[in-house]
Amino acid sequence: MAPSGARGLASDGDGSGRWVGVCHGAIVADGSPNLALMTPVDLQVQELFDAAKTVQANAYAPYSHFHVGAAIRTTSGTVFSSANMENAAYPEGICAEGGALSAMISAGEREIAAVLVIGPDDRLTTPCGGCRQKIREFAQPDTPIHVAGPEGVRRTFTLDELLPVSFGPEHLDL
Repeated sequence: MAPSGARGLASDGDGSGRWVGVCHGAIVADGSPNLALMTPVDLQVQELFDAAKTVQANAYAPYSHFHVGAAIRTTSGTVFSSANMENAAYPEGICAEGGALSAMISAGEREIAAVLVIGPDDRLTTPCGGCRQKIREFAQPDTPIHVAGPEGVRRTFTLDELLPVSFGPEHLDL
Protein backbone atom coordinates (compact mmCIF):
# COMPACT_ATOMS: atom_id res chain seq x y z
CA MET A 1 0.00 0.00 0.00
CA ALA A 2 1.27 3.49 -0.87
CA PRO A 3 2.12 5.92 1.93
CA SER A 4 -0.76 8.20 2.96
CA GLY A 5 -1.20 11.04 0.50
CA ALA A 6 1.17 9.42 -2.00
CA ARG A 7 1.22 10.90 -5.46
CA GLY A 8 3.82 10.22 -8.09
CA LEU A 9 5.05 7.08 -6.35
CA ALA A 10 5.63 3.62 -7.72
CA SER A 11 6.32 0.32 -5.99
CA ASP A 12 9.66 -1.27 -6.63
CA GLY A 13 7.69 -4.42 -7.45
CA ASP A 14 9.81 -6.85 -5.43
CA GLY A 15 7.33 -7.16 -2.57
CA SER A 16 9.68 -5.50 -0.07
CA GLY A 17 7.19 -2.75 0.64
CA ARG A 18 9.70 -0.07 -0.40
CA TRP A 19 8.47 2.85 -2.45
CA VAL A 20 10.60 4.79 -4.86
CA GLY A 21 10.13 8.38 -5.95
CA VAL A 22 9.11 8.90 -9.55
CA CYS A 23 9.32 12.11 -11.50
CA HIS A 24 7.96 12.16 -15.06
CA GLY A 25 8.30 8.37 -15.25
CA ALA A 26 11.98 8.08 -14.29
CA ILE A 27 13.18 6.91 -10.90
CA VAL A 28 14.64 9.88 -9.05
CA ALA A 29 16.55 7.92 -6.44
CA ASP A 30 16.77 4.44 -4.92
CA GLY A 31 20.07 3.12 -5.97
CA SER A 32 21.27 4.55 -9.25
CA PRO A 33 18.73 6.49 -11.31
CA ASN A 34 18.38 5.54 -14.96
CA LEU A 35 19.72 8.72 -16.53
CA ALA A 36 18.86 7.50 -20.04
CA LEU A 37 15.14 7.61 -19.17
CA MET A 38 15.27 10.99 -17.48
CA THR A 39 13.94 14.16 -19.12
CA PRO A 40 15.75 17.49 -18.62
CA VAL A 41 13.27 18.27 -15.80
CA ASP A 42 14.03 14.90 -14.16
CA LEU A 43 17.75 15.64 -14.33
CA GLN A 44 17.18 19.01 -12.65
CA VAL A 45 15.15 17.36 -9.88
CA GLN A 46 17.88 14.72 -9.49
CA GLU A 47 20.48 17.49 -9.13
CA LEU A 48 18.37 19.15 -6.42
CA PHE A 49 17.89 15.80 -4.65
CA ASP A 50 21.62 15.04 -4.71
CA ALA A 51 22.51 18.52 -3.40
CA ALA A 52 19.93 18.38 -0.59
CA LYS A 53 20.85 14.83 0.42
CA THR A 54 24.56 15.71 0.52
CA VAL A 55 24.09 18.68 2.87
CA GLN A 56 21.49 16.83 4.97
CA ALA A 57 24.36 14.67 6.24
CA ASN A 58 25.91 17.85 7.71
CA ALA A 59 22.80 19.02 9.58
CA TYR A 60 23.41 20.13 13.14
CA ALA A 61 20.44 18.68 15.03
CA PRO A 62 21.68 17.51 18.45
CA TYR A 63 18.30 18.13 20.13
CA SER A 64 15.66 16.84 17.73
CA HIS A 65 17.96 14.55 15.69
CA PHE A 66 15.76 15.58 12.73
CA HIS A 67 18.19 16.20 9.88
CA VAL A 68 16.85 18.22 6.95
CA GLY A 69 18.48 19.27 3.69
CA ALA A 70 17.16 21.75 1.16
CA ALA A 71 18.20 22.78 -2.33
CA ILE A 72 16.94 25.70 -4.39
CA ARG A 73 17.35 26.09 -8.15
CA THR A 74 17.18 29.67 -9.38
CA THR A 75 15.92 30.76 -12.78
CA SER A 76 19.58 31.09 -13.86
CA GLY A 77 20.03 27.36 -13.15
CA THR A 78 22.27 27.79 -10.10
CA VAL A 79 21.63 25.44 -7.16
CA PHE A 80 22.01 26.55 -3.55
CA SER A 81 21.74 24.07 -0.67
CA SER A 82 21.82 24.05 3.10
CA ALA A 83 21.08 21.90 6.13
CA ASN A 84 19.18 22.79 9.28
CA MET A 85 21.07 24.08 12.30
CA GLU A 86 19.61 23.83 15.79
CA ASN A 87 20.56 25.90 18.79
CA ALA A 88 20.08 25.31 22.51
CA ALA A 89 17.94 28.47 22.47
CA TYR A 90 15.38 26.84 20.15
CA PRO A 91 14.07 29.90 18.29
CA GLU A 92 17.60 30.72 17.18
CA GLY A 93 17.95 27.69 14.90
CA ILE A 94 17.97 27.95 11.11
CA CYS A 95 15.84 25.84 8.80
CA ALA A 96 17.55 24.22 5.84
CA GLU A 97 15.40 26.26 3.46
CA GLY A 98 16.37 29.50 5.21
CA GLY A 99 20.05 28.67 4.89
CA ALA A 100 19.68 27.91 1.17
CA LEU A 101 17.74 31.16 0.68
CA SER A 102 20.49 33.12 2.44
CA ALA A 103 23.13 31.58 0.18
CA MET A 104 20.98 32.43 -2.86
CA ILE A 105 20.57 36.05 -1.77
CA SER A 106 24.26 36.36 -0.88
CA ALA A 107 25.12 35.28 -4.44
CA GLY A 108 22.87 38.00 -5.87
CA GLU A 109 20.09 35.68 -7.09
CA ARG A 110 16.44 36.65 -6.58
CA GLU A 111 14.19 34.24 -8.53
CA ILE A 112 13.44 30.65 -7.47
CA ALA A 113 12.60 28.08 -10.15
CA ALA A 114 12.26 25.00 -7.87
CA VAL A 115 12.84 23.82 -4.30
CA LEU A 116 13.53 20.35 -2.88
CA VAL A 117 13.40 19.48 0.82
CA ILE A 118 14.55 16.12 2.16
CA GLY A 119 13.60 14.74 5.57
CA PRO A 120 15.05 11.81 7.48
CA ASP A 121 12.13 9.41 7.76
CA ASP A 122 8.82 8.29 6.27
CA ARG A 123 6.93 11.51 7.04
CA LEU A 124 6.51 14.23 4.42
CA THR A 125 8.88 17.02 5.46
CA THR A 126 7.45 20.14 3.88
CA PRO A 127 8.81 23.64 4.54
CA CYS A 128 7.53 25.18 7.78
CA GLY A 129 5.15 28.14 7.61
CA GLY A 130 7.92 30.70 8.01
CA CYS A 131 9.99 29.13 5.23
CA ARG A 132 6.96 28.95 2.96
CA GLN A 133 6.56 32.70 3.34
CA LYS A 134 10.29 33.27 2.76
CA ILE A 135 10.16 31.16 -0.40
CA ARG A 136 7.08 33.15 -1.49
CA GLU A 137 9.18 36.32 -1.53
CA PHE A 138 11.26 34.94 -4.42
CA ALA A 139 8.97 32.39 -6.12
CA GLN A 140 5.79 32.28 -8.18
CA PRO A 141 2.61 30.49 -7.05
CA ASP A 142 3.27 27.64 -9.52
CA THR A 143 6.88 27.07 -8.36
CA PRO A 144 7.37 23.34 -7.67
CA ILE A 145 8.29 22.31 -4.13
CA HIS A 146 9.56 18.71 -4.19
CA VAL A 147 9.36 16.80 -0.90
CA ALA A 148 11.74 13.86 -0.56
CA GLY A 149 12.82 11.14 1.80
CA PRO A 150 16.07 9.19 1.77
CA GLU A 151 14.83 7.08 -1.16
CA GLY A 152 13.80 9.96 -3.44
CA VAL A 153 11.03 12.41 -4.24
CA ARG A 154 7.74 11.47 -2.60
CA ARG A 155 5.47 14.29 -3.67
CA THR A 156 5.58 17.58 -5.53
CA PHE A 157 3.46 20.55 -4.50
CA THR A 158 3.20 24.01 -5.96
CA LEU A 159 3.97 26.90 -3.67
CA ASP A 160 0.31 27.91 -3.97
CA GLU A 161 -0.75 24.48 -2.64
CA LEU A 162 1.48 24.93 0.42
CA LEU A 163 0.69 28.62 0.94
CA PRO A 164 -2.68 29.43 -0.64
CA VAL A 165 -3.97 33.01 -0.92
CA SER A 166 -0.56 34.25 0.17
CA PHE A 167 0.71 37.76 0.83
CA GLY A 168 3.66 38.80 -1.31
CA PRO A 169 5.73 41.76 -2.47
CA GLU A 170 3.10 42.79 -5.04
CA HIS A 171 0.71 43.61 -2.19
CA LEU A 172 2.93 46.47 -1.01
CA ASP A 173 2.60 48.61 -4.18
CA LEU A 174 6.26 49.65 -4.00
